[in-house]
Parts: sequence; structure tokens; C-alpha cells
Amino acid sequence: MGDLNVIFCSMDLPERTMKRQVALFLSVLSLHLVFGQVSYSIPEEMAKGSLVGNIAQDLSMDVKRLQAGKARIHTGDNTEYIQLNKEKGLLVVKEKIDREALCNQTTPCALHFQIALESPIEIFSVTVEITDINDNAPIFQKEESTFEISESAVIGSKFMLENAIDPDIGINNIQSYTLKPNDNFILKLHSQTDGSKNIEMILQKPLDREKQEFVSLLLTAVDGGEPRRSGTMQIHITVLDANDNAPVFTQNVYKASVQENSVKGTIITKVSASDADKGSNAEISYVIANSMRDIMTLFHITEDGHLKLNGPIDYEKAKKYEFDIAATDRGGLYDSSKVIIDVVDVNDNRPVINIISSSNSLGEDSASNTVVAVMSVNDPDSDENGKVRCAIDKNTPFTIISTSSRLYSLVTYTDLDRERIFAYNITVTCSDEGVPSLSSSVTLTLQISDVNDNAPVFERSSYEAYIVENNTPGVSIFTVKATDVDWNQNARVSYILEDSSVNGVPVSSYVSVSADSGVIHAVRSFDYEQIKDFQFRVKAQDGGSPPLSSNVTVKILIQDQNDNPPQVLYPVQTGGSVVAEMVPRSADVGYLVTKVVAVDVDSGQNAWLSYKLQKSTDRALFEVGLQNGEIRTIRQVTDKDAVKQRLTVIVEDNGQPSRSATVIVNVAVADSFPEVLSEFTDFVHDKEYNDNLTFYLVLALAVVSFLFITCLVVIISVKIYRWRQSRILYHSNLPVIPYYPPRYSDTMGTGTLPHVYNYEVCRTTDSRKSDCKFGRAGSQNVLIMDPSSTGTMQRIQNEKSILDQPDSPLEQKPPNNDWRFTQGQRPGPSGATGGPEVAMGTGPWPQPPTEAEQLQALMAAANEVSEATATLGPGTMGLSTRYSPQFTLQHVPDYRQNVYIPGSTATLTSNPQQQQATAQQATQQALPPPQASAQPEPPKAAQTPASKKKSTKKEKK
Repeated sequence: MGDLNVIFCSMDLPERTMKRQVALFLSVLSLHLVFGQVSYSIPEEMAKGSLVGNIAQDLSMDVKRLQAGKARIHTGDNTEYIQLNKEKGLLVVKEKIDREALCNQTTPCALHFQIALESPIEIFSVTVEITDINDNAPIFQKEESTFEISESAVIGSKFMLENAIDPDIGINNIQSYTLKPNDNFILKLHSQTDGSKNIEMILQKPLDREKQEFVSLLLTAVDGGEPRRSGTMQIHITVLDANDNAPVFTQNVYKASVQENSVKGTIITKVSASDADKGSNAEISYVIANSMRDIMTLFHITEDGHLKLNGPIDYEKAKKYEFDIAATDRGGLYDSSKVIIDVVDVNDNRPVINIISSSNSLGEDSASNTVVAVMSVNDPDSDENGKVRCAIDKNTPFTIISTSSRLYSLVTYTDLDRERIFAYNITVTCSDEGVPSLSSSVTLTLQISDVNDNAPVFERSSYEAYIVENNTPGVSIFTVKATDVDWNQNARVSYILEDSSVNGVPVSSYVSVSADSGVIHAVRSFDYEQIKDFQFRVKAQDGGSPPLSSNVTVKILIQDQNDNPPQVLYPVQTGGSVVAEMVPRSADVGYLVTKVVAVDVDSGQNAWLSYKLQKSTDRALFEVGLQNGEIRTIRQVTDKDAVKQRLTVIVEDNGQPSRSATVIVNVAVADSFPEVLSEFTDFVHDKEYNDNLTFYLVLALAVVSFLFITCLVVIISVKIYRWRQSRILYHSNLPVIPYYPPRYSDTMGTGTLPHVYNYEVCRTTDSRKSDCKFGRAGSQNVLIMDPSSTGTMQRIQNEKSILDQPDSPLEQKPPNNDWRFTQGQRPGPSGATGGPEVAMGTGPWPQPPTEAEQLQALMAAANEVSEATATLGPGTMGLSTRYSPQFTLQHVPDYRQNVYIPGSTATLTSNPQQQQATAQQATQQALPPPQASAQPEPPKAAQTPASKKKSTKKEKK
């Protein structure tokens, strides 16, 4: 704690002397508040906007702090005369100040207010003293005053004169009085304790009524200001006959007291004066003399000397009243006495609470002694009536402390918890110590802002969930739920699956957790026989910053489902041999033949097995134990019983639905092994295929049927597509040029194109390794003329067979040496002959026809286009029906020798029979070998002597 006093003096007003005093008191408190006091002194009547002082400089504070702290002036209920300029940090005059109206005669006259700042809260008390200027002239309440003075008045007789009133104080108040003319009278001034002066006019020269019956005097009051101001009053004196005794008060000073707020007419005291004269000269009247206006309005004295209350009296405005009373007789003689009235305070004012600064919200993590609000409390009463104590509810984490005589701070004293109470209505009650006590209260609403101080909490410390095996992946198993008592984003909970492993496999491959809802989903289908339970941890994390989290252990228990049939361990079932149990013919009832042993990998009642005899050669001979699977005889074995007994036992579990397995038990009723062996050599062993084998056979049949139908649909689609293409070419108006490029050869020798043979071949995946070879279709070139143009356009249709290999040759192979052409079949223009190399098939390839020959063919084709009626066949390679085997090219040049079969190594002749034989041979070569389509038979079990015998009988049948 330290005090710093700074005094500044400056001359800030022109033509005026202004002394400004600044006192700054700084106190460092534990509440993080800064309290200081600054004092200024300015004259009254300053113009609006005049500078009072640089508050920022005097407080050593940056102007930006005033702006950021939202500085403001708090005056309570008083009028705001001073204004704060936050941009410049100056205090200026807001309203013109009249010291006399503000403080009357009270000195010193000062304005008290506080400057409050926020963030952090700082309070500075400012006192502005208002100094007086000589702005009021002395005035008399009466312009004239009349006296009647006996001529017998002795020298030294006193006459009380009305004093002038000047609202100014100090040097600006009345300093002197003058009386003119002063032949008979002189003035004498008496100073009072309140600073006023009583004026007495003293007779210094006897009056002579016979010389001057009426005397007129001028009384002048002059103040001491600059410039001097004055006021006058006219005094008229009537000289009477002698009255030589003046009234005399019984006391020089009368003291009395009166309670404030007393009713009008209350008698305060009684004064008394006596006069030794008789008659009219002894009649005394009482008046309140030399008093200000407020005295005249508050008090009244009667003719009999009772001083009464004439108006409301308030202790807070004046605590004491002093004035003079005069007793005057009819002769004008008087005496004066002083009356002192003390005002007794009454507790009639409630404490006034003004909030200087307050916070609307406070974080729950705020430290103790954090300031919530600062308020000023004022009780204008005095003594005990003005002492104030403030308190708040005890059930709140706040307390109120006094930081100065009138300032109180509301602070926290314990930790806040928004989750327990999110808002407080704090009622501050301030009471005085008067009797009866008066109080005032104010309510502050404080919101507690949330801080992420609570982690999510799961509803349980651990969870257990059950799921039936063979579940669907993605099914929801269980829901974990965590709650966060925080608010808004701090209470938003997200669920995270913590990394762990189950049997070396990440747990995320087993389950997943929904981040928003906490629903646990199964990622895979569980198998009880592989894993019966596993556990993992789920973390719940809130959305605060930094986030808080908690985790919980979740255990998943997989429930068994009856998804496994019983497995027979004994007797062992073999496909190639017969195992029989021997029963002697001497076996008695209950003889244990054998025991069927089976297990079920399921658990619980799904693994409870029961045994039943399904079929038996002789049901009256054997029975099976329902629970243990023991096969026993139920009667005595006789010689009539067959040696070979076949029992079919079904094993069922207790699941829903139940699953079962079947086992065949062969029993031999014999006493010796050779007998059994001879009988079982003829034992008919029926083949029974396993259920799985039957399923695979049905599946294979379905697949083959599907492939067959698919191939059939594809073949039909291809046929229809080719037919539609031929229709498109047939109905078009484009003429067809009978020009065959040198990649084709006429094999018929009749001038028309041959029919094409199509083969459908089915191959296996290993067909490439066989010796079967297939022919490959070549390209088909068709030359088509557009009627709208004079040129030709070659259209190439490439059709690839389904069995074409990716390495199929695309280049044209030259013809072999077996090709032979006659003179009319030689390539080139008609009539052209070739050399010997042409005859041997080793010459150059034929040249295309000339343009003249093409034009002639075009004209002939155009005349016959309309005669075509049939559709294109599969062997015409895109030509119209006029080039069918029934049509001969009579109108066009013979270019049939220009057609070749590319890539062929066969010998082509003009013999139709040889051509037909060649086609049949190609057909046989295209077909796959018979053994390629044969399906392998399933492997047969090893045959026993009995089964071989059975097979021999079946073959004979």
C-alpha cells in the first residue's frame, strides 16, 4: 500500500486565474482493482466545452486505455456537469456551473464523481472544486427602510439595519458599508460566526425634531471583487418624541433543536424581551433580523415571541441554523439576540445503490476473488443512520467487501461449477444502522460460461453384449452411451474404437463404432466354434478444446447357433470295404453289439445328441440307446435270424432346427469268423452317393444347361445380325461393282461365288495342345459405288471367328504352285496373256480393272438392280442375288479370275466334284476329335469281392 500525491498548477483560462490542483492516490488491492483520486479546481460560470483537466496525463494513462476500457463518468443521482472526452483523455465542462446554485454558501464547493474502466475494472475518484467569481452584486431585501427615532435618543443609541445579501463568498462577498450623509449617525459592523456581518447605525449626534423632523440616508454595501459591485437601500428616519428605554432580551443567545421532517407549525423555542418604558413605548414586537431568504421561509416568530417551524427542514441540507431576532418597542428602540437551532437527524433516507461496473457472464474456471461488480452505496443520513452494511445470500459462491467508504465490490470466494448452477441471481441488500433500519437492494444476473472441465462418462463401468454367430456383417450389436455434463460443443460426444488386437487380428476387423451414436456394428460374420468372446475398449471424447475423454471395456459374447451337424466318429464309414460287428447266436437280451460314437462341435443344447434306429433288417432284434448310442439286443438271438443284419442309425442334436447325421452299422449274427466271411462275400453293397456328391452333380448339370442356352442365344443373335446386315445392303440403291480384289479366287470356275461352309466347334481349355487345327476366315472386300459420286469406295468388313487366335496372320499369303490358269482365266485385262511365270503361279499378282471396265460394269449393274428379289445368302459375301449360282455375268467383263482365297495352301481346280470333296475334307478337319468332348467319369471306389460279384451280375443283366 502506498500513496502518491501530485499537485499541478496551470493557467488554462484567458483573463481568468484558475488554479488546478490534482491529487492522485493509488492503492494496490488484492481484488485486482486500482483506486485513485484526482482533484481539480475551476472557477464557476465557465463556458460549455471548457477544459477542466487532462485526466489521461494526470493518471499516467494512455488514451487508448480509456477507449478500450469503455471509460465513463459515474455521478450517481447528481447532475452531470463534467464530460469525459475519451478520444483526447480530457475532462471538459458539459453544463455551465453556477456555484451559488450548486452549493449556496457552503465552502468549499466541489463536484464528486468516479471514472470507471473495464477489463480490468479500475475506479478513479475525481473531485472538481468550483471557485467563486464576483458575478453577483450585493442586494437589500428592501429598497427602503423607515425608522422612528425619538429626539431624546441618547448618543450611542443603536439602530439595527438590514444587511445586504451577496451570494458570492470570500473576497467577492460584502466587504464594507457606507452611510451618507453621516452627520448624525455612524455605521458599526459586527462579524458573525457564519461569516455574515450585522450593521448597526449608531447615533453620534442628538436629533432635534424641531430642526429636522425627517432624515434621509443612503446605505451602500460594497463587495471586494474585481470589479467591485455594490447595492443601496434608502433609509427614512422620522424624529419622535423621547422614548428613553429600549427593550432588553432575557438571553443573549437562545439555543434549540428540532428534528428534521417535523411538521409545519412546530414550536422550536420562545424568546422574551422587556422594556422599562410604559404605555406604547413599552409595547414590544419581535422580528427575525438580518437573515437570508431560506431562514425566512423556514422559521416564523409570533408577536408573543414563539419561534415556529414554517417549512420543511432537512438535516441533509443543513445541520444548523443561526440567525438574529430583534425586539423593538413603539419608540423604535430595540434589542437583538442570537438564536442557534440544531437540526436532529432522523433515519429517513434509504441507502442508494448505484452499479458502477458489472459483468454479465463469468467463466466457471475463474479464480477466487474475481471481481464481478463494483457499486457505490450512499446514505445521506448521519452517524448511525448513515452507516451502511451490504450483504448477499449466503448460499452463493460470492461475497461482498468494502473497498472504500462508499464503494463495494462483489467478488467470488469459491470455485464456480456451471454444471451445478449455470446462472445466479445475486441480490445485494444494503441496510443502514438507524432505528428503524432502512434498506435497499439490487439484483444482478450472472451467467456462468462453460469450460470443458468434465470428461464424458459412460452409463456403465463395463458392457457385455451378445450376438448370435453367423450374423450378417454390418448388423448392430450394442450401443454404448456416454454423457457429458458440459454444454454445447463441450458436451458433444464422439465415440472412437481404440486400437487393439484379438488373436493377432486388429479389432477393427471385428467391430466398428459409430462416431455419433455409439452403435457397435459387426464387421464380419462370427463363428462360435472359432471365437467365443472377445473384448475391446471404446473411447468417448468430447468436442472441447482441449478435448477430454474416457474409455470403457466392451465384451462381446458370441452365442452358439445350431449350424453344425453331428459327426460320427465310430463306426468309421468307408466306401470300399464292409465293417461288421459280430453277435454270437448265444447272445442274451441286452447284449451290447456296438456303440455309435458321435460329437457335435456346437455347444449347449445344440450339442446334446440323441440316437434313433431309422432302419433295420430286423427291428425286433436290436435297439439303440437314446442318449448313449449303444446298440443292444432286445430279445434272444435265434437260429432263424439272418446272418447279415443292416442297421441305419440317425444321430440328431437338440438344436432348433435340429441337424442329423446317419451311420450304417453292419451286424453279423454268427459264432465263428469263417461263417461270417462266407456270408459277407455275397453281401450286396449298394452304392450310396454322398449328399455332397449329389449336390455337385446337380450343380454341374445346371451349369452345362446354362452354357448351352447361352451359346444358343448367341448363335441366334449372330444369325439375326448377319441377316439384318444383308437386308440393309439389299435395299440400298448403291450399285455393286463386280470387282474382286486379288485376295480372292474363284474355285468353281462357273463365274459365280461359292457357298460358304460354317462350322461350330467346341473346345476345352487344353485344345491348343491337341493336333486339331482349324481354318481361319479371311477378310471380305466389297467395292460399292455411291450413286451420288463418280468414284468408287471400298468397304472392308472384317469378321472374326470366335475361335480366332490372337496370333492369326493378317498378311496375304501368295498362292502355291498348284494353281493353274487358262488363257481366259489369267489376271489382268481381257485378252491379255502372261509369260511362263504366270502359268507356273510364280508371276506377279493380277492388276485391278481399268476405269472403262469399271464404268461398263456400273451401268450394267444399275439396269438390273430393280430385278433383285431374294435376300443375300451367307455365301455371297455382301453381293446381290444376281451374282448367285443361277446368274451369269453376260453383260459385264469376266473378272471371276480376280477372286482369291487368302492364306490357303490347298490346290484349287475347276472340277466341281473335286471341289465338293475338298469341302467335305475341310469339314471333317474343322470338327474336334471325339475324345475331346468326352467327360471324365468320377473315380470308382476299390471293389471288394462282394462288389465285384455284384458288378458281374449287373453286366449280365
